[in-house]
Amino acid sequence: MNLFASALWLTAGLLLPGQPTTKPAETKLTRVLVITGCDVPAHKWRETTPVLREHLEQTKKFEVVVSEEPLVLESSALDGYDAILINYYNWQRPSITDKAKENLLKFVKGGKGLVCFHFSVRAFGDWPEYRNLVGRIWTDGSGHGPRGPFKVKITDPDHFITEGTKDFDADDELYAKLVGDAPINVLMEAYSDWSKRTEPLAWTLDFGKGRVFGIMLGHTANDCRNPDFVRLLQRGTEWVARKDPK
Repeated sequence: MNLFASALWLTAGLLLPGQPTTKPAETKLTRVLVITGCDVPAHKWRETTPVLREHLEQTKKFEVVVSEEPLVLESSALDGYDAILINYYNWQRPSITDKAKENLLKFVKGGKGLVCFHFSVRAFGDWPEYRNLVGRIWTDGSGHGPRGPFKVKITDPDHFITEGTKDFDADDELYAKLVGDAPINVLMEAYSDWSKRTEPLAWTLDFGKGRVFGIMLGHTANDCRNPDFVRLLQRGTEWVARKDPK
């Protein structure tokens, strides 16, 4: 073995000046469980769900798992998630079981996050506590006029979710006359020609130690591609999972 080869051999296992002693820690992804699998025919969950997933995963911050069966809420597997996103309405289906309801409440009360997307405010109509959990729900008397353009006004520009988002134009459904008594923090609103009043379109609330974000936009997959919607969804999910800067 010549001197050059010997030097290479001797230094192969040695730490050279300036080299790191350990590998940099990998950033842990925020785990999000999307509950979907049913809705009224006008809501194409098979089209909107992949778009929602794509928006979250493109940030490189989220690991997204989609379940088309809400029975997953009965499982102890919930412990492995940081947030749940609901894109589901049990149209012509029974509600979730008491065990699933108990687990969902425990999940959020214990300090984790929930995102209530679009018509998910109509889900589980037989469950009174869902109204408190998501802040506002769709019930008899709720509705919307014909979809069309409207101006969305940001009402809390200092919140992490809306920071950097200005008032914007949407062409979507404008939900109106949602009901609920929980003290929500309205993030954005719009005037409804159908209800003749200003309606909340996104909000937050605390539930136990957990966080909830409701966003009513996103009727179609194309509506979910509105850049302002995308930003709000991403930051809203980050916020409920407590990954926002403290």
